[in-house]
Amino acid sequence: MRKLSLLIVLITFTACQKKESTPQNQILKDAHSFSNPAEAVVKHLDLDIKVDFDTQTISGKASWQIDNISKGNEIIFDENTLNITKVTLGDDEKETKFELGKEIELHGKPLHITIEPNTTKVNIYYNTTKDGVALQWLKPEQTADKKNPFVFSQGQSIWSRTWIPCQDSPGVRFTYNAKVTVPKDLIALMSAVNPQQKNDTGVYTFKQEKAIPSYLMAIAVGDVEFKSIDNRTGVYAEHSQIDKSVWEFAELGKMVNAAEKLFGSYRWGRYDVIVLPPSFPFGGMENPNLTFLTPTVLAGDRSLTSLLAHELGHSWSGNLVTNASWDETWLNEGFTTYVEHRIGEEVFGVDEAKMQDVLSRKVLQNNLEELGNDSPDTRLKIDTSGKNPDDGLSDIPYEKGYALLQTIEAAVGRKKFDAFITNYFNDHAFQSITTEEFVSYFNKNLIKGDKRLADKIKLEDWIYKPGIPSNIITPVSEDFNAIDIIQKTWRTTGTKGLSQKIKSTNEKQHFIDYLPKDLTVQEMTDIDKEFNFTNGGNFVVKRQWFIIAIQHQYKFAYPAIEQFLTSYSRTYSLTPLYKEMIKTPEGKVWAKQIYAKAKSGYHATTVHEIESLLK
Repeated sequence: MRKLSLLIVLITFTACQKKESTPQNQILKDAHSFSNPAEAVVKHLDLDIKVDFDTQTISGKASWQIDNISKGNEIIFDENTLNITKVTLGDDEKETKFELGKEIELHGKPLHITIEPNTTKVNIYYNTTKDGVALQWLKPEQTADKKNPFVFSQGQSIWSRTWIPCQDSPGVRFTYNAKVTVPKDLIALMSAVNPQQKNDTGVYTFKQEKAIPSYLMAIAVGDVEFKSIDNRTGVYAEHSQIDKSVWEFAELGKMVNAAEKLFGSYRWGRYDVIVLPPSFPFGGMENPNLTFLTPTVLAGDRSLTSLLAHELGHSWSGNLVTNASWDETWLNEGFTTYVEHRIGEEVFGVDEAKMQDVLSRKVLQNNLEELGNDSPDTRLKIDTSGKNPDDGLSDIPYEKGYALLQTIEAAVGRKKFDAFITNYFNDHAFQSITTEEFVSYFNKNLIKGDKRLADKIKLEDWIYKPGIPSNIITPVSEDFNAIDIIQKTWRTTGTKGLSQKIKSTNEKQHFIDYLPKDLTVQEMTDIDKEFNFTNGGNFVVKRQWFIIAIQHQYKFAYPAIEQFLTSYSRTYSLTPLYKEMIKTPEGKVWAKQIYAKAKSGYHATTVHEIESLLK
């Protein structure tokens, strides 16, 4: 892990009257932004850009409406690898001075701009460079249809500053309008209200009326089509994938309805998704109005659509109520994982939810074993100062956060807890908050001075201490219990017929996760013959099976493993395989050989993660 010397800045929030804007009433430190919103803060962006595939650059003007709180003579933006050509003030475009400060590794440079006490608008002329992490430019052969180029952005956590000069902190929220010019045979989409078909001009306009943080600024430009699912949901995908995507995500509208039933109205208007090329580095990214998705979710049997429930859940926890800094990632991801499971239970039933709970707890346990129970990285409130906030990101904020919320639900009852969470979302809508603000709200609105209840929940132990408190809920799945019985007998009775008893993705994953440690190659061969895990199955089943195959040197699967690792760039699904490979000298050589072939198709964040492992 690289040590960084970071500039620590104070961010103060000014009070705000409107419900749909950020309250700025407290001071917090953001170790990952050079900006100083306590003195001058952005409020609205008018973006006018051109996307050029020949030079692989975005160029244009970012016009920021600002609030010069201190009436001072400077505003500071974040930028990283951008080329700033000119800065002007106001509608009359009066040219002003700007200066780039000292560069901090991975964080870029502060952009100091001279303003006047009455300045309300700053215009920054710029272009991106090929070193920008947020943008991945794809050649036609790297797309599904292999006919036209493609570009997409990935801003979380601190990469939006590599394609837009901004105050790049989750504690700073703004609205935006955009004008984007692209080649006429392509369409532009953003994290805003989107067009549903190409036009003849190649010029597209966008409006995001809800205040969002910079990491949710997103753009995708490519040859994609749109098809509706219902009156407010739909899918964008390349031509060869559009029909299978619409079929796969047929229950998307039901998920939105279920979420609203549980936690209040959906505030963003439309909820659409776009299936991106295989180099997209995550399962999904919850960009407002338009979730970005990996094509690995297209399983052909709707078995992986729980990922949709997670990204949809962010429309409440994350996009609506946002962590104020990356130290409180759990406020985004823990709550969203809870919402995801509740949506899943509503749409797919209680039995499905119980299986997902057991799988979640297994992921948490695996993380604890890898990090160590006493590791500070197993706390919910963490300290990301001195490092890239993406470094060392684990499933702890997701799964430990979810387990905490399950514990609270069990202590107070689901009906009462649902009302609390709904009120929490409503009371903090379009705001960015800290862990301490949540704790205060929790104590005031749920605990209400009941010491016995507080002691039963142990909230601060969950948040501020490493490891897992003793009051964690142990989930039980009757479906998995039946598989556990099979695990005890199949070595005696044989593998024939097991695939008729273990059918769903959840069941197969559980079966694979608890195969004996002393599994033989012959037994793996028999299992594979019965289930066809190596050459069949969906992305998740393959990933789990390939981990076992590497551990036991099941060489029949090696060609499929190599194809898996070179076909996708889903970072946190690839790293477990690389981690297993490098445990042996032979495996490390193999890993480096595969990585050399795969690197050109990996996203920059995937490259960073895998190279840190291989070193």
